[in-house]
Amino acid sequence: MTMKEASERYQIPVKILKEYESFGLCEAVKKVMGEWQYDDQDIERLSMIMTLHEIGFDKKEVETYMRLMLGGKKTKQQRIAMLNQRRGRTLDEIHFKEKQIAHMDYLRYEMQKKEKEKMDDEDE
Repeated sequence: MTMKEASERYQIPVKILKEYESFGLCEAVKKVMGEWQYDDQDIERLSMIMTLHEIGFDKKEVETYMRLMLGGKKTKQQRIAMLNQRRGRTLDEIHFKEKQIAHMDYLRYEMQKKEKEKMDDEDE
C-alpha cells in the first residue's frame, strides 16, 4: 500500500511515515513507480513508532528504540531500560504537577479563609 493509503487506512500521520523512511528501517518497503509500498510488518512498526511518540519519546529516542527492536531478544533489556527511563520522567512530571495543584489549593483555601473571616468580622 502507498503512503497515502497507509495514512488514510490506519490514520498514520504522513510525518510519521516520512520519519519511518528516514530511519532506514523499512528494508521491506519497495518502491513501485516512485512510491513506497508498505506491508503488514511496516504497519506494525509504524504502530510502535506512534505509540512511542504518544508516550513521550522524541524522534531520536524513537529511532534508537526501533533499531534496538530490530535487534530482537538480545536488546530486550536496553528497550526495557529506555521505557523505565521514560516512565520515571513521566512520574517526575506528574509529581511536579501534583505539587503545583497542592500549592494552588492552598492559596485558594487561604483566600477563602480570609474572605470568610472578613465576612464574620463584618457580621459582628
